[in-house]
Amino acid sequence: MRATRLLRASLLATLGVIPASEGFARPKATAAAPATVTVDYGIALAGIPIGTAQVSGRFESARYRMDVSARLTGLVGAVTGGMGSARASGLIAEGPQPSAFAISTKTSNSGIAVRMALARGNVTQSEVTPPLIDMGDRVPVTPANKRGIVDPASALMMPAVSRGELTDQANCNRTIPVFDGATRFNVVLSYGETRTVEKPGYSGPVLVCNARYQAIAGHRPDRPGVKFMEDNRDMSVWLAPVEGTRVLLPVRIAVRTTLGTNIIEATRWNRGGAQTVTAQAAGQASSQVAQATLVDQ
Repeated sequence: MRATRLLRASLLATLGVIPASEGFARPKATAAAPATVTVDYGIALAGIPIGTAQVSGRFESARYRMDVSARLTGLVGAVTGGMGSARASGLIAEGPQPSAFAISTKTSNSGIAVRMALARGNVTQSEVTPPLIDMGDRVPVTPANKRGIVDPASALMMPAVSRGELTDQANCNRTIPVFDGATRFNVVLSYGETRTVEKPGYSGPVLVCNARYQAIAGHRPDRPGVKFMEDNRDMSVWLAPVEGTRVLLPVRIAVRTTLGTNIIEATRWNRGGAQTVTAQAAGQASSQVAQATLVDQ
């Protein structure tokens, strides 16, 4: 159970969206090739490696697709068997407007899957399997809570809100309205500082954004985990620009947990590289990522 909470805390802080591309339609113009990026991550808790993750994005004209996978390794993985993946796609406007989202997770003794259909960021249908048990203490999710939202995978993309440089500090300052199929919450970002990092495949400036968690609906307000996250001031996301786009993606996510600081940090950044998360993997390995957001709420 604790292993699932670790991924949940990590992925809460992993944010992003895609910017709208601008241009004029021209007769007989050759369509630009899709921009792709694949980022590999290591996951550590209190300095101890506990897993790996990968985020792959494909951005083409007014559409996007995001694939996410995560797997716990070492002793934690041997005990929990935790792994998972997700896929989201949709339209690009001022931010992502998802049209489809699917995620599933699997541990050694449980699993959960979420599927959502959306119209420009408004949920039209959602299903959680198995259904969450109604304990009578959840804050009800209203129809209004399902409008104008971003799913957890789409939230990994960060669109430029400023027309200046992608590393303009204004690109940190935003609120991401996330709905994972059962709970609705905000991730509030604010500018912290600008740093320079060197990673395989990327060297340059990154935005360091402070992150806060705000529970909105679907949660159990008296649960210790919810209160801990709402009071948590030690969360941050480091965002790096994707060359040739107006998109930023995380290179580092840090979240304080009751067991120590959980860090997801890029180990390789591959702009234009082949995406290794397949549709089959998204269906089979998609287990732990969804459970991370749905369990213990």
